[in-house]
Amino acid sequence: MVTAKVWVLKKHFEGFPKPSDFDLKKIELPSLKDGELLLESVFLSVDPYMRPYSQRDMKEGDIMIGTEVARIVESKNPAFAVGAFVVANSGWRSHFISDGKGLHLLPSSWPESLPRSLALGTVGMPGLTAYFGLFEVCKMKPGETVLVNAAAGAVGSVVGQLAKIGGCKVVGCAGSDDKVAYLKKIGFDEAFNYKTVTSLDEALRKASPDGYDCFFDNVGGEFSSIAINHMKKYGRIAVCGAISQYNDSVPQKGPYVQIPMIFKELHMEGFIVTRWNNRREEGQKALLKWVLEGKVKYHEQVTEGFENMPAAFIGMLKGENLGKAIVKV
Repeated sequence: MVTAKVWVLKKHFEGFPKPSDFDLKKIELPSLKDGELLLESVFLSVDPYMRPYSQRDMKEGDIMIGTEVARIVESKNPAFAVGAFVVANSGWRSHFISDGKGLHLLPSSWPESLPRSLALGTVGMPGLTAYFGLFEVCKMKPGETVLVNAAAGAVGSVVGQLAKIGGCKVVGCAGSDDKVAYLKKIGFDEAFNYKTVTSLDEALRKASPDGYDCFFDNVGGEFSSIAINHMKKYGRIAVCGAISQYNDSVPQKGPYVQIPMIFKELHMEGFIVTRWNNRREEGQKALLKWVLEGKVKYHEQVTEGFENMPAAFIGMLKGENLGKAIVKV
Protein backbone atom coordinates (compact mmCIF):
# COMPACT_ATOMS: atom_id res chain seq x y z
CA MET A 1 0.00 0.00 0.00
CA VAL A 2 1.39 3.40 -1.05
CA THR A 3 0.58 6.58 0.87
CA ALA A 4 0.36 9.65 -1.36
CA LYS A 5 0.76 13.20 -0.14
CA VAL A 6 -1.54 15.75 -1.78
CA TRP A 7 -2.12 19.48 -1.47
CA VAL A 8 -5.77 20.51 -1.45
CA LEU A 9 -7.40 23.90 -1.86
CA LYS A 10 -8.67 24.47 1.67
CA LYS A 11 -10.13 27.90 0.93
CA HIS A 12 -10.65 29.81 -2.33
CA PHE A 13 -8.11 32.60 -2.68
CA GLU A 14 -9.17 36.10 -1.72
CA GLY A 15 -6.63 38.45 -3.27
CA PHE A 16 -3.15 36.96 -3.02
CA PRO A 17 -3.00 33.25 -2.07
CA LYS A 18 -1.86 32.54 1.51
CA PRO A 19 -0.27 29.39 3.00
CA SER A 20 -3.41 28.92 5.09
CA ASP A 21 -5.45 28.49 1.87
CA PHE A 22 -3.82 25.06 1.38
CA ASP A 23 -3.93 21.81 3.31
CA LEU A 24 -1.46 18.89 3.08
CA LYS A 25 -3.20 15.51 3.30
CA LYS A 26 -2.32 11.84 2.97
CA ILE A 27 -4.25 9.37 0.82
CA GLU A 28 -3.87 5.57 0.81
CA LEU A 29 -3.69 4.37 -2.81
CA PRO A 30 -5.33 1.05 -3.72
CA SER A 31 -3.56 -1.84 -5.44
CA LEU A 32 -3.26 -1.58 -9.21
CA LYS A 33 -5.90 -3.06 -11.50
CA ASP A 34 -5.12 -4.35 -14.98
CA GLY A 35 -4.34 -1.43 -17.31
CA GLU A 36 -3.23 0.88 -14.49
CA LEU A 37 0.13 2.22 -13.41
CA LEU A 38 1.58 3.81 -10.27
CA LEU A 39 3.57 6.99 -10.70
CA GLU A 40 5.84 9.01 -8.44
CA SER A 41 6.17 12.76 -9.04
CA VAL A 42 9.75 13.91 -9.61
CA PHE A 43 9.20 17.55 -10.64
CA LEU A 44 6.03 19.61 -10.25
CA SER A 45 5.14 22.82 -12.01
CA VAL A 46 3.74 26.02 -10.53
CA ASP A 47 2.23 28.38 -13.12
CA PRO A 48 0.20 31.61 -13.20
CA TYR A 49 -2.82 29.91 -14.84
CA MET A 50 -3.45 27.98 -11.62
CA ARG A 51 -4.67 31.15 -9.94
CA PRO A 52 -7.66 31.97 -12.22
CA TYR A 53 -8.36 28.32 -13.11
CA SER A 54 -8.67 27.39 -9.42
CA GLN A 55 -11.39 30.02 -9.06
CA ARG A 56 -13.20 28.85 -12.18
CA ASP A 57 -12.84 25.07 -12.03
CA MET A 58 -12.19 23.99 -8.44
CA LYS A 59 -14.21 23.48 -5.30
CA GLU A 60 -12.80 23.90 -1.81
CA GLY A 61 -11.34 20.55 -0.79
CA ASP A 62 -10.24 19.62 -4.33
CA ILE A 63 -6.62 18.64 -5.00
CA MET A 64 -4.75 21.60 -6.51
CA ILE A 65 -4.51 21.48 -10.30
CA GLY A 66 -1.14 21.19 -11.98
CA THR A 67 1.32 19.24 -14.07
CA GLU A 68 4.26 17.04 -13.15
CA VAL A 69 7.06 14.95 -14.56
CA ALA A 70 6.55 11.54 -12.96
CA ARG A 71 8.39 8.22 -12.98
CA ILE A 72 6.52 4.96 -13.45
CA VAL A 73 7.22 2.76 -10.41
CA GLU A 74 4.74 -0.05 -11.09
CA SER A 75 2.81 -0.94 -14.24
CA LYS A 76 0.02 -3.25 -15.27
CA ASN A 77 -0.30 -1.42 -18.58
CA PRO A 78 1.80 -2.83 -21.47
CA ALA A 79 2.10 0.63 -23.08
CA PHE A 80 4.07 1.99 -20.10
CA ALA A 81 7.30 0.43 -18.79
CA VAL A 82 8.56 0.76 -15.23
CA GLY A 83 11.27 3.44 -15.04
CA ALA A 84 9.91 5.54 -17.92
CA PHE A 85 9.13 9.22 -17.35
CA VAL A 86 5.91 10.97 -18.35
CA VAL A 87 4.32 14.39 -18.20
CA ALA A 88 0.99 14.11 -16.38
CA ASN A 89 -1.74 16.56 -15.50
CA SER A 90 -2.63 15.05 -12.12
CA GLY A 91 -2.33 17.98 -9.75
CA TRP A 92 -0.24 18.49 -6.63
CA ARG A 93 0.34 14.82 -5.70
CA SER A 94 3.46 12.93 -4.65
CA HIS A 95 2.11 9.63 -6.05
CA PHE A 96 -0.92 8.75 -8.16
CA ILE A 97 -2.54 5.97 -10.16
CA SER A 98 -3.36 6.39 -13.85
CA ASP A 99 -4.98 4.34 -16.59
CA GLY A 100 -2.49 5.88 -19.03
CA LYS A 101 -4.91 8.30 -20.69
CA GLY A 102 -3.53 11.83 -21.00
CA LEU A 103 0.03 10.81 -20.13
CA HIS A 104 2.81 12.03 -22.45
CA LEU A 105 5.94 9.88 -22.43
CA LEU A 106 9.19 11.80 -22.51
CA PRO A 107 10.99 10.87 -25.73
CA SER A 108 13.36 7.93 -25.31
CA SER A 109 15.92 10.16 -27.05
CA TRP A 110 15.73 12.76 -24.23
CA PRO A 111 19.40 13.73 -23.68
CA GLU A 112 20.94 12.90 -20.30
CA SER A 113 22.50 16.39 -20.35
CA LEU A 114 19.08 18.05 -20.06
CA PRO A 115 17.03 18.10 -16.85
CA ARG A 116 13.69 16.32 -17.31
CA SER A 117 12.03 19.30 -15.64
CA LEU A 118 12.39 21.13 -18.98
CA ALA A 119 9.36 19.08 -20.08
CA LEU A 120 7.39 21.40 -17.74
CA GLY A 121 9.05 24.58 -19.00
CA THR A 122 11.05 25.44 -22.09
CA VAL A 123 10.21 22.14 -23.84
CA GLY A 124 6.78 21.90 -22.21
CA MET A 125 3.60 23.93 -21.91
CA PRO A 126 5.27 27.37 -21.47
CA GLY A 127 7.61 26.79 -24.42
CA LEU A 128 4.74 25.57 -26.57
CA THR A 129 2.73 28.64 -25.54
CA ALA A 130 5.56 30.84 -26.83
CA TYR A 131 5.94 28.76 -30.00
CA PHE A 132 2.31 28.74 -31.09
CA GLY A 133 1.56 32.23 -29.79
CA LEU A 134 4.34 33.73 -31.90
CA PHE A 135 4.04 31.62 -35.03
CA GLU A 136 0.26 31.12 -35.19
CA VAL A 137 -1.26 34.13 -33.40
CA CYS A 138 1.28 36.91 -33.89
CA LYS A 139 2.43 35.43 -37.24
CA MET A 140 5.73 37.29 -36.80
CA LYS A 141 7.88 37.97 -39.85
CA PRO A 142 11.65 38.55 -40.16
CA GLY A 143 12.60 42.20 -39.63
CA GLU A 144 9.64 43.00 -37.36
CA THR A 145 9.79 44.33 -33.80
CA VAL A 146 8.35 42.15 -31.04
CA LEU A 147 7.42 43.36 -27.54
CA VAL A 148 6.99 40.91 -24.66
CA ASN A 149 6.21 41.63 -21.00
CA ALA A 150 6.98 39.36 -18.03
CA ALA A 151 9.90 38.62 -20.34
CA ALA A 152 12.08 36.82 -17.77
CA GLY A 153 9.33 34.34 -16.95
CA ALA A 154 8.79 30.81 -18.25
CA VAL A 155 6.87 31.92 -21.36
CA GLY A 156 8.32 35.37 -22.00
CA SER A 157 11.96 34.28 -21.99
CA VAL A 158 11.21 31.70 -24.72
CA VAL A 159 9.13 34.21 -26.72
CA GLY A 160 12.07 36.60 -26.94
CA GLN A 161 14.53 33.92 -28.02
CA LEU A 162 12.19 32.45 -30.64
CA ALA A 163 11.61 35.94 -32.03
CA LYS A 164 15.39 36.38 -32.35
CA ILE A 165 15.64 33.01 -34.14
CA GLY A 166 12.91 34.36 -36.46
CA GLY A 167 14.98 37.43 -37.34
CA CYS A 168 13.11 40.01 -35.28
CA LYS A 169 14.14 42.87 -33.01
CA VAL A 170 13.00 42.01 -29.47
CA VAL A 171 12.08 44.34 -26.61
CA GLY A 172 11.30 42.91 -23.18
CA CYS A 173 10.44 44.21 -19.74
CA ALA A 174 10.77 42.61 -16.33
CA GLY A 175 10.45 43.55 -12.65
CA SER A 176 14.06 43.63 -11.43
CA ASP A 177 17.50 44.72 -12.61
CA ASP A 178 18.76 41.13 -12.32
CA LYS A 179 16.00 39.97 -14.65
CA VAL A 180 16.80 42.74 -17.12
CA ALA A 181 20.47 41.66 -17.09
CA TYR A 182 19.32 38.09 -17.80
CA LEU A 183 17.26 39.27 -20.79
CA LYS A 184 20.31 41.02 -22.26
CA LYS A 185 22.35 37.87 -21.65
CA ILE A 186 19.93 35.67 -23.64
CA GLY A 187 19.82 38.04 -26.59
CA PHE A 188 17.05 40.62 -26.12
CA ASP A 189 17.90 43.79 -28.07
CA GLU A 190 16.31 46.10 -25.50
CA ALA A 191 15.13 45.43 -21.96
CA PHE A 192 13.98 47.61 -19.06
CA ASN A 193 12.72 47.34 -15.49
CA TYR A 194 9.10 48.49 -15.56
CA LYS A 195 9.18 49.10 -11.79
CA THR A 196 11.96 51.70 -11.93
CA VAL A 197 11.31 53.63 -15.18
CA THR A 198 9.83 57.06 -14.58
CA SER A 199 7.40 56.63 -17.48
CA LEU A 200 6.35 53.35 -19.09
CA ASP A 201 5.18 55.31 -22.13
CA GLU A 202 8.64 56.89 -22.58
CA ALA A 203 10.43 53.59 -21.95
CA LEU A 204 8.43 51.86 -24.71
CA ARG A 205 9.02 54.74 -27.11
CA LYS A 206 12.75 54.84 -26.38
CA ALA A 207 13.14 51.06 -26.84
CA SER A 208 11.49 51.20 -30.29
CA PRO A 209 10.72 54.71 -31.61
CA ASP A 210 8.97 53.23 -34.67
CA GLY A 211 6.60 51.13 -32.56
CA TYR A 212 5.87 47.41 -32.43
CA ASP A 213 4.58 44.93 -35.01
CA CYS A 214 3.85 42.17 -32.47
CA PHE A 215 3.03 42.34 -28.77
CA PHE A 216 3.02 39.12 -26.73
CA ASP A 217 1.02 40.06 -23.64
CA ASN A 218 1.42 38.01 -20.45
CA VAL A 219 0.42 40.78 -18.06
CA GLY A 220 -2.67 42.78 -19.06
CA GLY A 221 -3.70 45.80 -16.98
CA GLU A 222 -1.93 49.15 -17.15
CA PHE A 223 1.04 47.88 -19.17
CA SER A 224 -1.21 46.65 -21.97
CA SER A 225 -3.28 49.83 -21.96
CA ILE A 226 -0.12 51.86 -22.60
CA ALA A 227 1.58 49.41 -24.96
CA ILE A 228 -1.38 49.26 -27.35
CA ASN A 229 -0.77 52.90 -28.23
CA HIS A 230 2.74 51.99 -29.43
CA MET A 231 1.60 49.37 -31.92
CA LYS A 232 2.27 49.91 -35.61
CA LYS A 233 -0.60 49.90 -38.10
CA TYR A 234 -1.90 46.35 -38.66
CA GLY A 235 -0.01 45.18 -35.57
CA ARG A 236 -0.84 41.85 -33.93
CA ILE A 237 -1.35 41.28 -30.21
CA ALA A 238 -1.33 37.77 -28.71
CA VAL A 239 -3.08 37.83 -25.32
CA CYS A 240 -1.58 34.96 -23.36
CA GLY A 241 -2.07 36.00 -19.73
CA ALA A 242 -3.19 38.75 -17.38
CA ILE A 243 -1.09 38.18 -14.28
CA SER A 244 -1.47 41.82 -13.19
CA GLN A 245 -5.17 41.11 -12.58
CA TYR A 246 -5.31 37.55 -11.22
CA ASN A 247 -5.05 38.56 -7.56
CA ASP A 248 -7.26 41.66 -7.65
CA SER A 249 -10.15 41.55 -5.21
CA VAL A 250 -11.65 44.60 -6.98
CA PRO A 251 -11.65 44.45 -10.82
CA GLN A 252 -9.50 47.04 -12.59
CA LYS A 253 -11.20 49.63 -14.79
CA GLY A 254 -10.13 50.83 -18.30
CA PRO A 255 -8.65 52.59 -20.23
CA TYR A 256 -10.26 50.84 -23.17
CA VAL A 257 -8.81 49.38 -26.33
CA GLN A 258 -11.32 50.29 -29.03
CA ILE A 259 -9.89 53.60 -30.26
CA PRO A 260 -6.28 52.47 -30.84
CA MET A 261 -7.58 49.18 -32.29
CA ILE A 262 -9.75 51.03 -34.80
CA PHE A 263 -7.26 53.69 -35.88
CA LYS A 264 -4.31 51.29 -36.09
CA GLU A 265 -6.45 48.42 -37.46
CA LEU A 266 -4.95 46.01 -34.94
CA HIS A 267 -5.55 42.28 -34.60
CA MET A 268 -5.86 41.19 -30.96
CA GLU A 269 -6.42 37.52 -30.11
CA GLY A 270 -6.59 35.62 -26.86
CA PHE A 271 -5.41 32.03 -26.89
CA ILE A 272 -4.85 28.91 -24.82
CA VAL A 273 -2.07 26.57 -25.92
CA THR A 274 -4.26 23.44 -25.83
CA ARG A 275 -5.75 24.64 -29.12
CA TRP A 276 -2.67 23.07 -30.76
CA ASN A 277 -2.61 19.78 -28.84
CA ASN A 278 -2.60 17.93 -32.16
CA ARG A 279 0.73 19.65 -32.97
CA ARG A 280 2.36 19.18 -29.57
CA GLU A 281 5.03 16.83 -30.94
CA GLU A 282 5.99 19.31 -33.67
CA GLY A 283 6.48 22.12 -31.16
CA GLN A 284 8.42 20.00 -28.67
CA LYS A 285 10.72 18.67 -31.37
CA ALA A 286 11.55 22.20 -32.56
CA LEU A 287 12.10 23.52 -29.03
CA LEU A 288 14.28 20.56 -28.02
CA LYS A 289 16.40 21.04 -31.16
CA TRP A 290 16.93 24.76 -30.43
CA VAL A 291 17.82 24.05 -26.79
CA LEU A 292 20.39 21.43 -27.83
CA GLU A 293 21.84 23.84 -30.42
CA GLY A 294 22.17 26.53 -27.74
CA LYS A 295 19.79 28.87 -29.59
CA VAL A 296 17.27 28.77 -26.74
CA LYS A 297 18.72 29.08 -23.25
CA TYR A 298 16.79 28.30 -20.08
CA HIS A 299 16.82 29.08 -16.40
CA GLU A 300 14.88 27.24 -13.70
CA GLN A 301 13.93 28.46 -10.24
CA VAL A 302 13.97 25.17 -8.34
CA THR A 303 12.33 24.80 -4.92
CA GLU A 304 13.23 21.61 -3.04
CA GLY A 305 10.55 19.56 -1.32
CA PHE A 306 6.90 18.67 -1.99
CA GLU A 307 5.99 20.34 1.30
CA ASN A 308 7.02 23.69 -0.24
CA MET A 309 4.52 23.65 -3.13
CA PRO A 310 2.39 26.55 -1.74
CA ALA A 311 5.48 28.69 -1.04
CA ALA A 312 6.78 28.12 -4.58
CA PHE A 313 3.36 28.97 -6.05
CA ILE A 314 2.99 32.16 -4.01
CA GLY A 315 6.58 33.20 -4.79
CA MET A 316 5.99 32.69 -8.51
CA LEU A 317 2.87 34.88 -8.43
CA LYS A 318 4.94 37.58 -6.69
CA GLY A 319 7.52 37.41 -9.49
CA GLU A 320 10.30 35.92 -7.37
CA ASN A 321 11.25 33.39 -10.06
CA LEU A 322 13.69 33.85 -12.92
CA GLY A 323 12.59 31.58 -15.76
CA LYS A 324 10.45 28.55 -14.93
CA ALA A 325 9.38 27.88 -11.34
CA ILE A 326 9.75 24.16 -10.53
CA VAL A 327 9.37 22.08 -7.38
CA LYS A 328 11.72 19.11 -7.05
CA VAL A 329 10.34 16.36 -4.87
